[in-house]
Amino acid sequence: MTTRTLRRYSPGSHRTATQKSISAHNLDGGVIAAISILAGIGLVMIYSITAPFAEGNALPPRFSRHLAALAGGGLILVAALHVPLALWRRLALPLWGLSVLLLILTVLVGVEINGARRWLALPGVRLQPAELVKFATLLAIAAQLASGGKRGARLKPVMAAGLLCLPPVGLLLLQPDFGSSLVLCASMGALLFASGVSMRSLAAPAILALSGTGIYIALKPYAHLRWTGFLDPWATSSREGFQLVQSYVAFGRGGTFGVGFGSGRQKLHYLPEAHTDFILSGIAEELGLIGVLVVLGAFAAFVWAGTRIARHTEEPFAALVAFAMTALIGLPAAINGAVVMGLLPTTGFTLPFVSYGGNSLLICSLAVGILLRVGAAQAAPEGVRIAGATRRGIARR
Repeated sequence: MTTRTLRRYSPGSHRTATQKSISAHNLDGGVIAAISILAGIGLVMIYSITAPFAEGNALPPRFSRHLAALAGGGLILVAALHVPLALWRRLALPLWGLSVLLLILTVLVGVEINGARRWLALPGVRLQPAELVKFATLLAIAAQLASGGKRGARLKPVMAAGLLCLPPVGLLLLQPDFGSSLVLCASMGALLFASGVSMRSLAAPAILALSGTGIYIALKPYAHLRWTGFLDPWATSSREGFQLVQSYVAFGRGGTFGVGFGSGRQKLHYLPEAHTDFILSGIAEELGLIGVLVVLGAFAAFVWAGTRIARHTEEPFAALVAFAMTALIGLPAAINGAVVMGLLPTTGFTLPFVSYGGNSLLICSLAVGILLRVGAAQAAPEGVRIAGATRRGIARR
């Protein structure tokens, strides 16, 4: 990371960035605008995709459930704005332990769907612990990296992060959920790099992860089929390449301006998971290239705004948390977009804030709330001055 000028707080200020009161005027407009656009497009597209299968209902049931999850996510976001970061730091390891426990229960007694145990049935609700474990693991890694040099935090950053990441990754692969394990490893690597760990130190773990990925694909039939379907989808268009070919058809039919809202036909039993994993294909068909660019542009704006918040935050934990929450949403979005366009093999997770899926929506809303909390705190004017101090990485003291 490059050297830069940091914001410092004057010696007379008695409150740190994590303790300042939050004002609506200090909330980052870029983050709010990007998330609002994504959530709005997701809402109208879920209605369009699910309405043909809900005849006789005033509103499609999945649309109603998504609308309820969106409202719940808004409440979680507002609540997260009022939680001090110091509390998240204390809760990081307990939350990580709880999420790992939920993963263990999922592997043992989870609900099996299409040969995978990814859901845990609780009274009145069905949880997907993979969403929570990604959030909790990144939060715990951020807390560990920010504690560098303190008593009880003597492990090297890469080793400390690895010890926190490996248990959930192993449990995710047992479900199996290769996509979530991939996102978690990639997010950990990005967070380590942002903290100031050199590329040389990350080279060995990266090679190990790539080697493990190759071995996993070779040994697991379902992963191998997804890979062959990705390499030549047209040759397997009636089997493993079917979903990707139908996604190509959706993009081709949409052209520049789309066939019109509600007029898509790929959602009519042609494109599997059109309201979840492949919702971007539905957007491409009905709203065209313009709609896809709006979605991708909103994600790019969110990542830019989140990274800017992290770089302008002087407290190590707050800076790392801001970057972690940005990666938690930005990386899955990039991978999902690459999958539906045939640039990566199918991974099976949603497009944040756009796809149907309550668990993902609630966790992403929590992440945005924490990110906005960090941004609002560092934007608060009281006691702030500009100093010429520098550091390497966003988390260096």
